[in-house]
Amino acid sequence: MERLIRRRLDNHKLLQSDLREPAGIVGWLGAVQSQDFRGAMWALGQRASGLPSAAAIERAYDEGAILRTHVLRPTWHFVTPADIGWMLMLTAPRVQRFNAPYYRQFELDPRTLSRTRSIFARTLEGDVHLTRSELADALKRSRIEAKGIRLALLTIDAELNQVICSGAMRGKQFTYARFDARVPRSRTFTRDEALAELTRRYFASHGPATMRDFAWWSGLTMSDVKAGIALTKPEIAREVVGDLAYWTIPSDAPRRRRASSARLLPTYDEYLIAYKDRAMVVGASRPLFRERFAHHVVIDGLLAGSWKPTVTGTGVLIDVSYYDAPTAPQRRALERAATAYGRFVGKSAVIR
Repeated sequence: MERLIRRRLDNHKLLQSDLREPAGIVGWLGAVQSQDFRGAMWALGQRASGLPSAAAIERAYDEGAILRTHVLRPTWHFVTPADIGWMLMLTAPRVQRFNAPYYRQFELDPRTLSRTRSIFARTLEGDVHLTRSELADALKRSRIEAKGIRLALLTIDAELNQVICSGAMRGKQFTYARFDARVPRSRTFTRDEALAELTRRYFASHGPATMRDFAWWSGLTMSDVKAGIALTKPEIAREVVGDLAYWTIPSDAPRRRRASSARLLPTYDEYLIAYKDRAMVVGASRPLFRERFAHHVVIDGLLAGSWKPTVTGTGVLIDVSYYDAPTAPQRRALERAATAYGRFVGKSAVIR
């Protein structure tokens, strides 16, 4: 199992990375869960060679090098402009079926959804970027009342239909832009091509992983998962450990040295959230993992505790709750991880 964990860390670019740009990291992982926007930026930062700053990643986001939309599952993900179209084509129908009861609950019939998409497209014409409340004002002028969950559902529907996606940040506020203003024309995929590509991306970057893991991450059916694996043969490899079959796309990258490694992972980091079965890295006796919205400490690939940063006038204090006391090499690795986090946010950081 230790060997599988090491390979997974390697594939996640958490031991060493040859990727420098945020778009390259997002493209390698396929999609990066990002409802916690700042946390997702840190997830990209620590997978990048040279550790870019938070400001550099936000600049890439503002410029549209990475986008944020609802794809795969009913939550936000970072995706690249090159991938967003074919990923939505493949996974949006499943997300729409999941959302259908909520559309009915909030009286969003097909006509209202269609009218809303047209209003959004018209309002955002000319590369205009507007906040969600500004889009709500545009709907109100057309006598469509939208606020709270109802407004969120309307924007999600427009995202899934490739009408809108993320725009540039306006201070601390998120904005939306027209999809066709942020996404250049690219190659059109058939469904089988899209399924094969998503399968390839997941098992190359997240493997070794099970078919149930891929089904959870992608939002696809098990039938689709099996078909995707069949489409990627002979690239994909299978290995049985215990009673589970793990799949991966083998890499020719050299093996890393076996030094102790530590990571201060954000909430929803792909290393944890992208798997249905997390027993490999969590273990059966980790009750604190029930704190799903905590930031997680990972040492040598295993969940080792949680952490919380507190910004002060002089820097960042990082409070760590351990499951087991770390060894001296592990403590030094954690200190390096804290230093990296400080560099990322532009402040000195220490573990308290």
